[in-house]
Amino acid sequence: MTTIAVIYHSGFGHTAKQAEAVAAGASSVSGVEARLIPVAEAEASAAFLDAADAIVFGSPTYMGGVSGPFKTWMDTTGQVWFERRWANKLAAGFTNSGSQSGDKLNTLIQLAVFGAQQGMIWVSLDLLPGNNNSKGSVADINRLGSFLGAMAQSNVDEGPEAGPIASDLETARYLGKHVAEQAKRLGSNPLDRGVAAEYAR
Repeated sequence: MTTIAVIYHSGFGHTAKQAEAVAAGASSVSGVEARLIPVAEAEASAAFLDAADAIVFGSPTYMGGVSGPFKTWMDTTGQVWFERRWANKLAAGFTNSGSQSGDKLNTLIQLAVFGAQQGMIWVSLDLLPGNNNSKGSVADINRLGSFLGAMAQSNVDEGPEAGPIASDLETARYLGKHVAEQAKRLGSNPLDRGVAAEYAR
């Protein structure tokens, strides 16, 4: 069984919907178990995180970066970093904000740098942008045109029942499915994570 951890923080429920979509996409791949882990439950889920084949990080974008609770959790992983417990795992990321841009790219960069510091292998979104021509619309998958990870936008005056919209959730599902497929592919490759770790020494 390939295991995917989706660890996230959600201040108002919008990013939680995005996390659920990521996990659903990962679980749609045969032989994959995906588990949602709110950052508040990270300590209790440490064994699952350490054993997972991939970890997908999710945070709302607050003030141009990850949320305070998510950053606090990131800062608690120093021992994981020192022991290289997540080295050669796959990593990916997603984020939501109230604005179309909201500087979400900076949040994804922050998550990717965190993954790199942990020695992880980043998985991009692998989707061409949508809604970037005269025939496009907000219903297009990857309508916000991200490459590094999945982006979503939710109106600040509406709750999670109204956002992220369907196309953003479909983008998140695609990310989860893509990560799961890559985790399975890497696990069946002769040059797997164990061998890669030997090369890294």
